[in-house]
Amino acid sequence: AAARAARAEILLPSEAGFLEAEGMEQTYKFKQQDIKQAVDVGSAKKVFNLRLDELGPYSSRYSRNGRFLLLGGKRGHLALADWMSGTVKCEVQVKETVRDISFLHNETMFAAAQKKYVYIYDNQGLEVHCMRNHIEVNRMAYLPYHFLLATVGNAGFLKYQDSSTGELVSELRTKLGRCDCMALNPYNAIVNLGHSNGTVTMWAPSMSAPVVSIFTHRGPVSAIATDSQGRYMATAGLDGQLNVWDLRTYKKLHGYFTPTPACSLDISQKGLLSVAFGTHVEVWKDALSQKAKSPYISHHNQALVVRDVRFCPYEDVLGIGHSNGFASILIPGAGEPNFDSLEANPFQSKKQRREAEVHTLLDKLQPDMISLNPHFIANVDTASKDVIAEERKLFMEENMSDKQRKKREKRHMRGRDKIGKKQKKKQQNVVEEKKQDARNHMATEGGAKSGANSGKSATRAVLDRFRIRE
Repeated sequence: AAARAARAEILLPSEAGFLEAEGMEQTYKFKQQDIKQAVDVGSAKKVFNLRLDELGPYSSRYSRNGRFLLLGGKRGHLALADWMSGTVKCEVQVKETVRDISFLHNETMFAAAQKKYVYIYDNQGLEVHCMRNHIEVNRMAYLPYHFLLATVGNAGFLKYQDSSTGELVSELRTKLGRCDCMALNPYNAIVNLGHSNGTVTMWAPSMSAPVVSIFTHRGPVSAIATDSQGRYMATAGLDGQLNVWDLRTYKKLHGYFTPTPACSLDISQKGLLSVAFGTHVEVWKDALSQKAKSPYISHHNQALVVRDVRFCPYEDVLGIGHSNGFASILIPGAGEPNFDSLEANPFQSKKQRREAEVHTLLDKLQPDMISLNPHFIANVDTASKDVIAEERKLFMEENMSDKQRKKREKRHMRGRDKIGKKQKKKQQNVVEEKKQDARNHMATEGGAKSGANSGKSATRAVLDRFRIRE
């Protein structure tokens, strides 16, 4: 094992570097201009600010390989760009509200949650498809290994759409009202939803009920983020608290206080936590496993209210979508320095991209394989047949919808809705003196008759009934 590790180190030449302060200095006091002057020319070009005053506030998303940037303005502006080379691939004005945006399997297609429906566009800006099953969507998340687009909106329904076949895989009712907070756990593909009652629910497409439900805040949940290894979850609420949770035990580890409620959270590949509140953006180092005393980097957008923050994969860059456009800042040590070209290649050609798309389609995972424990597929169930049958029965009952449960309990009777039967049911519970007297009289008469019949039957023989009476 030691020899294999030594051989593998040769293939990982790059190392992550962080800011180091000297003496009494603090890293959160370093400004972006100071960092820009201290780095090389290529890294300095990654610090910029796009002023788009009329169509904001803006949301931003990076592609899986970190090379492409997708921007969506709330007033209808959509733009796709190769931000490293500074070239715009397409720009569209949809002339209606854009609530959220998301890349699909690669940079050739992206989805936009508009005023009523969700629309799919290609990298030329042409509308490819309109998904009319997804109405008034607020948040979207894409599962790259399952080719599933998950959406949730004002109706409170979580829907999974297969982008490879166009099929609606599942439609789950959360029963918790409007939802505008969603995060994907990249470790096990579980979708986390934040609700107005302060709970965070975790969903899988094969389960009609939430897999886990955690009460996280005393007010509505405003933002959620999970790390790439699936160990920690950060939640922010309108109560001004930022809580960190251990997803292995589902217990709260520690909490932080934000001056104003945080509107967006994100966790980098190296475990840095970014928090956006008001016009400020703070990045915390080692804030998940233990409680940090001070932020790692602090950035202030003067008079620009931040809408969301996103770390760029494989780069030490943080993208900030604000009310007047988009800003990019340097966060040393945020990204993974060594990338796997078979997983996500920032320098891939057209031919490599097509081959990668075919390979991912061939390796596509089924929605039923999504579970809290992603390693359950390789395990063998050694329980007895009776235990397995009981578990399946409980599983079926838990996943049964309300309609199915009512249908199972209902007893069908002909004419049950007739007026006469309804009146009889009503009169059954009414207690009257006449009814009681009649019942008592019938009971006394019945007792007397039964006594007389019993006396007669004692004197008669068994075969007397066949004799001719004179």
